[in-house]
Amino acid sequence: MFFRAAWSLVLRKTGPGMRGTHSPGSAAHREGKMPPYTNYHAQRSYPMPDEPFCTELNAEQRALKEKEKGSWTQLSHAEKVALYRLQFHETFAEMNRRSNEWKTVMGCVFFFFGFTALMIWWQRVYVFPKKPITLTDEWKAQQLQRILDMKGNPVQGLASQWDYEKKEWKK
Repeated sequence: MFFRAAWSLVLRKTGPGMRGTHSPGSAAHREGKMPPYTNYHAQRSYPMPDEPFCTELNAEQRALKEKEKGSWTQLSHAEKVALYRLQFHETFAEMNRRSNEWKTVMGCVFFFFGFTALMIWWQRVYVFPKKPITLTDEWKAQQLQRILDMKGNPVQGLASQWDYEKKEWKK
C-alpha cells in the first residue's frame, strides 16, 4: 500500500517517460555519452543493435566514415572490415564461437567437490565421536541372539525363521 502511494508520487514528479536513467531524452541517449552507458547490445537472436559499437571516433575513423558515403567499389577490403568493426563488435562466426568458460566452471565444481570431501573427512576424523558400541558386529550378534532366546515375534518375525532344534536358520 505504501509502496503504491510512493510510486504514484514518483510518477507524478518525473512523468511516465522519465522513470529510468536509460529512457529517451536521458543522458544515456545524448551525443558525447560515456562508454559504460552505451545502448549497444548485439547477440545472435538480435544481431542489429540500436547504436553502433564505436560512438566516439578518432580522425582516421571520421575520414573513413566520410569515404563510406561515396562509392563502395573504391573501398578496399580492409576499409570495409574497419567500417564493419565501427558498427558491430563481433561477426556471426565470432558470436557462435565456443568459449572455454566450461573449463573454468568445471574446475570450480571439482575444486568445491574436493574441498567438501576434505571437510567431511576432517569432520569424521576429528569432530565426530567414535562409533557407539551398539554399532559393533559383536553387539549386533549378541542382540540377535537375545531376540532369538526370547522368541520375539514367533509368527512372522526373526524367531519364525530360526530352527531352535538344529540351532540354524530355516531353509
